[in-house]
Amino acid sequence: MTALPDYLERGEKARLFPVLADTSKEGRTISIVLACLAHVQEFGRAMLATVGQRAGPRAQVICYTEICFKKGEKPKSDRPDGLIVLKVGNREWRALVEAKVGNAELDQTQVERYLELARLNEVDAVVTISNQFAPTPDEHPIAVSKRATAKVALYHWSWMHVLTQVELLLHNDEIFDKDQEAILLELSRFLSHDSAGVKGFDSMPASWSELVQSVANGGAISPRSVLAKEVLEAWYQETRDLSLILSRKLGVHVTTRLPRAHRVDSQARLKFDLETLSKSSAILTAWDIKDAAGTLDCCVDLKTKTVTASMRVRAPADRVKATSKLNWLLRQLQNVTPDDLFVRLHWTGAGSFTQHSLTTLRENPDAISQDRPNAQLHTLEICLVRGLAARFGQRRNFIADVETLVPEFYERAGQRLKPWQPSAPRVRERPTTVEEIEEEVQQQALAHASPASE
Repeated sequence: MTALPDYLERGEKARLFPVLADTSKEGRTISIVLACLAHVQEFGRAMLATVGQRAGPRAQVICYTEICFKKGEKPKSDRPDGLIVLKVGNREWRALVEAKVGNAELDQTQVERYLELARLNEVDAVVTISNQFAPTPDEHPIAVSKRATAKVALYHWSWMHVLTQVELLLHNDEIFDKDQEAILLELSRFLSHDSAGVKGFDSMPASWSELVQSVANGGAISPRSVLAKEVLEAWYQETRDLSLILSRKLGVHVTTRLPRAHRVDSQARLKFDLETLSKSSAILTAWDIKDAAGTLDCCVDLKTKTVTASMRVRAPADRVKATSKLNWLLRQLQNVTPDDLFVRLHWTGAGSFTQHSLTTLRENPDAISQDRPNAQLHTLEICLVRGLAARFGQRRNFIADVETLVPEFYERAGQRLKPWQPSAPRVRERPTTVEEIEEEVQQQALAHASPASE
């Protein structure tokens, strides 16, 4: 048996087949996941990369469960679920793991206690795992004191994030060892079963229904509204969940598009979105999809109770007429079912976009000829617009409808779009005979002649 690290009083290597009591659902789940993290190299590499750790071919990952540190308090009912140790040469990085399954949520006091325990034992980080969502692994769903994270980093993985990483590796055939691939397939099957307690974000808070009703009654949304803040924080969780849903469907990483200032400062993001919601009664989100024609945008409009998913492409610059530019887009969408689909045309100059149903434009592309007669068409946008009526304000139905609409739009229209690219330059035909050369010289001389010489 391998000796324990000198800072552990007790612990066991994480096992694929843990022998635990039937009531220890949490312990069984974390043991299986940590064992896969240690033994399936590509899985360990992918998960550790999300917390800023590079695990190359020579790195060693060791995971323990049922641990007890030598330093710090040791209450029997309150001990960390696991420990990840990454060894790269002489360097060692350690992370304490705390997991919750099903509806159980992380507790601030417990998380801060584990941060202190990690500090006492020179552990670099605490990683929590639960069904709670966070925009990124380094943005934690639980607010802890800055003092608690002064010496120890805090990260969070949702169970859906773990499952998504597993399915992406399998979908893209990134596991080279067949035995390790078989192990990861079983992990996917295990986490996908209802008994594992893995679930996505499925309900907005009560403040969502209140805010929707307030707007319906003509109320304004203050940028300092507590209701609006709660709604946006919940929407960020749904945004993350949709990133994972799209990632699994498409087999590529899909990420929320954020300006750098918002990526590094979550409060700046919240302040900006609160101001947008206050001014327009709408929540705007965008996702980046590898090799897609553009970003996938979503607009949740509280005034009209509609959800819109859309993508934009630059109108072809080698066409002059607006109808010719439109026809370029319509050819890409010729096999698309037109229900609820609209085309927005963005023009130069003052004024917003104009909009027509896809059905109308298929029948009569010239319908746009009077939209902006003196403006140039520069951007084309295809949209799926759906009014949700009463379901819009219902906490669970709203989430269910959004998670249906966004992937549906991309499957029906978004994946068919191709960006316009200018044609490659062609080789000019050069003169070959003496007569042709003399004629070209004369033409060039005339073209460059000054008015005085003429």
